[in-house]
Amino acid sequence: MENIIVKISSAFLMITVLFGCTNLDEELFGRLSPENYYRTEEEALSSVVGVYQSLSRVVDVGDAWRIAEFGTDEFYVPGRASGGWFDEYNMEIMRHKVSPQNSACAMAWAWYIFPTIGRANAVLQSLESSPNSDQLQPLVAETRALRAYAYFYAMDFWGNVPIFTDARVNPENLPTTNTRKEVFEFTVSEMLLAVESMPSVSEVNKEDYYPRFTKEAIYAALATIYLNAEVYTGTPMWQEALDMADRVISTGAYALEDRTQDCFLATNESNSPEIISSFSIDPSRNAGANQFILYTQHALDKEKYDLPFTPADGYSTGPIALNRYEEFDERRGMIEYGPQFYLNGDPMLLSNGEQLELIPIQDMTAAEDNEGYKVLKYSPIGVSWSGFNADNDFVLIRYADILLIKAEALFRLGKAGEALPLVNQVRERSEASILSSLTLDDIEDERARELIWEGHRRRDMIRFGSYFTDEFGIKTGVTEEWRNIYPIPAEQIVANPNLQQNPNY
Repeated sequence: MENIIVKISSAFLMITVLFGCTNLDEELFGRLSPENYYRTEEEALSSVVGVYQSLSRVVDVGDAWRIAEFGTDEFYVPGRASGGWFDEYNMEIMRHKVSPQNSACAMAWAWYIFPTIGRANAVLQSLESSPNSDQLQPLVAETRALRAYAYFYAMDFWGNVPIFTDARVNPENLPTTNTRKEVFEFTVSEMLLAVESMPSVSEVNKEDYYPRFTKEAIYAALATIYLNAEVYTGTPMWQEALDMADRVISTGAYALEDRTQDCFLATNESNSPEIISSFSIDPSRNAGANQFILYTQHALDKEKYDLPFTPADGYSTGPIALNRYEEFDERRGMIEYGPQFYLNGDPMLLSNGEQLELIPIQDMTAAEDNEGYKVLKYSPIGVSWSGFNADNDFVLIRYADILLIKAEALFRLGKAGEALPLVNQVRERSEASILSSLTLDDIEDERARELIWEGHRRRDMIRFGSYFTDEFGIKTGVTEEWRNIYPIPAEQIVANPNLQQNPNY
């Protein structure tokens, strides 16, 4: 797929979203008309890859990933006393006091989620109108699944959004808001329709086909969606979540890596037995970029990891996340805290000769440079750097997540005895102690340990209820339940008065 990535039509890079749904450039649409495009499967695939690239941005370090992590107990970005990083809109989300004017939410909508839907709509219309459409049906299904994935994120973040499937928008007839339940039903039905025409992981050479979606990637997505169905629609769908998880597990194609951290190495991507879906990254060929190290690490890590840049010391976590792990849990090693050492064991010294010690955040608006623990999610070891861009592929869903989804679904169906071995399977991999019994709190905590900074925590906290009741960071008191979705960005309602603001915003 990396060879195909560089062939993406430059026209796709010009697609913009100009209002609350999709608005495609007229010249672009003309270039992709059936008369002059998609003469071969390779041409069509090059445009489908453009949709993959757009969707990949929901798991990079931009605003779509940030609003999935902001407001949780595992992710903070404090303003620095030195003058960097302070952003009132970030603070709003961390306080659970988001307004319709919030720029992070607006950017997630206008630059990440709906551009993906727009690209998918354009590609689908060209594929289905092509004289070769009969031969392109597998790519139609693949693109439909990609669009549905983007709608899943739109539903998760904003709830009530327009369902729009045309390649262009009529400015005289702008889309109207659909309910969250309607978006849920559309997303599920599109995924179920698409999956019928997609190959199973057991039917392809996994390494050669990587990282395109297989049936199992969509079953895994559906397991996640069904797990949260009660939040989205008011009706739980635990059995459906269990069924989808079982469809992934029953292939026998997936297994846990030896270590959780092995899933995030630049050198272990297409051949990982644990990764179900991910996005290929190659900044040397202008095909995406992984900037987790840039945004997260302390400046002294430039020397520690022999980086070609100085990290920006932004993204952080704290004692709540750290203290979930037992001392001998291998996953605890992903968090950098306390006195810091170079890889050879020498202490990391500041310019004043003192050893760097990472401490909990003391002041969220004016933190010192050593305040905040660091999550080394994507390893810098073995990376081929392009400036400050790493080439670690972005992980979307892992087998460990599916095991924990199945465990939760079983527990909520009254089958705790069947759920316990699944949770212990994940814990045993990391040398954590074996649980003798299981509670819902255990399941929530295990998901937080295993999936830290993978974009699941906000969804999980909302589903388990801790999003509303717990206090962490600068969030105090009880959060109103209507804040389980973000407001529709004010700029979108100005551009499209047919959109309705979410309740209480």
